[in-house]
Amino acid sequence: MRLFLQCILCAAAVVAYVFVVLKTMHMFQLNSYKAATHARWLRANLRLLIPSLLFLILCSLGFFISNLAVLAAAFAALCVVAVLFYMPVKKAKKPLVFTARVNRMLVTCGVLLAAVICFALLVPIKLEVLMLSLFCAASPFVVMLANLINAPIEAAVRQYYINDAKKILRGCPNLTVIGITGSYGKTSVKYFLTTLLRAKYNVLMTPESYNTPMGVVKTIRGELRPTHEIFVCEMGAKYGGDIKELCDIVHPAHGIITSIGEQHLETFKTIDTIIKTKMELADAVDGKGVVFLNGESELIRANLPRGERRIYGLSPECDVYAFDIKVTPSGTKFSICDRGRVYRDFQTRLIGEHNVVNLVGAMAMAAFLGVPYDDMRVQLMKISPPPHRLELIKKGGVLIIDDAYNSNPKGCEAALKALALFDGFKILVTPGMVELGQKQYELNREFGAKAAGVCDFVILVGERQAKPIYDGLTSAGYDESKIYVAVSLDDAMAKAYSIEAGGQKVILLENDLPDNY
Repeated sequence: MRLFLQCILCAAAVVAYVFVVLKTMHMFQLNSYKAATHARWLRANLRLLIPSLLFLILCSLGFFISNLAVLAAAFAALCVVAVLFYMPVKKAKKPLVFTARVNRMLVTCGVLLAAVICFALLVPIKLEVLMLSLFCAASPFVVMLANLINAPIEAAVRQYYINDAKKILRGCPNLTVIGITGSYGKTSVKYFLTTLLRAKYNVLMTPESYNTPMGVVKTIRGELRPTHEIFVCEMGAKYGGDIKELCDIVHPAHGIITSIGEQHLETFKTIDTIIKTKMELADAVDGKGVVFLNGESELIRANLPRGERRIYGLSPECDVYAFDIKVTPSGTKFSICDRGRVYRDFQTRLIGEHNVVNLVGAMAMAAFLGVPYDDMRVQLMKISPPPHRLELIKKGGVLIIDDAYNSNPKGCEAALKALALFDGFKILVTPGMVELGQKQYELNREFGAKAAGVCDFVILVGERQAKPIYDGLTSAGYDESKIYVAVSLDDAMAKAYSIEAGGQKVILLENDLPDNY
């Protein structure tokens, strides 16, 4: 009887543990393997600790339950509850990726479970139930424990890959590295600049949103060849020192700082930290190259770095600026003045004045590196929006402006301006902006107030998440009957398609939060 009960207990514990660990491992990965970020996520999602609380309650009651069969049955039932509670109810937007790091952490989690079970089998069965209950209660935190245990291994692996990437870079002495950073716009500028430079050079860029040290290292180790002449490296940051770490790996010759704003204010804590971190790129190229700076950013203009620099934007006060801008739903035309020399009649399929600013930055850098402005005309027509950044998608009679990767105040404002260009019934679908720290409510409320002046209908995703936008809409006198609060993106899109409109429907999809939100 004892052996039978032990088998039930251990099997139930293993199944519940696996489900909980995989769920929390997925969230830990989405939280960038940062223990502090994951801890904040757990505090914001305390409901996920309900099974843990039940296990702790069972632990307490175990001292008073004399019938071992009843105690074992209660434990097994709780394990079933935990499995059902953590079982995915919908397909993840970005599923858990079983990287080498994740696999190592899962092995450590397995070793911890095996150790507890082996020890539990040696003690009286009632104490075994209590031990397994306590361990299952702690399951949501085991992932962080495994990460802590594996920290020396991960540091060694990380350093090995970084050293290997540096060795590869040293083997390309004629390679010019261009670093691109900014609170927003850096991915767009990376795509634009790479397209322009390919008129003359063999160029490699970091793909998609590969802008972390390991993403950059992976690109170098997997794709960089001696035949490449320029490496365009996107540099992302969430914490102070992140850009310096990237610069110490790739040693950029030149740089572009596209913007400075409240993006990731939750992790940076202060605007001053954001400014200092972005300017780490300027510090890295000081004395050996040129940094190009977006003059439309107030924070950049107020904190110009030392060293050789060129300012780009829309104002004649900039070294390189665009003028005669004509924006339509089918594209944009503009001219450029580069330190007194005028180049006219450029055309692009991109929409929005903010895209002109990003193009000017890319064109200024390309011209600096020897690509004639006249050669850029053909390249400009090859440029399409990076995926999910004001990307136009036609579905039947519906036009979707996919801006799902934008989650900052300036980007949201630019998206609303782009939406206003179109004729038709304008629908906004958004969950709002995140990672803005104490300013999150205020900035989302302002977004809602601005949306009230543009949109014919607004669909908010998530009642709690999007409440500040709702408040901003109503404060601007927006008709509440034209606001719909959806429980998911699927629900939101179904509602958007079901709305009866007289003419063409234009749907702006502004931001799409990952599963940890």
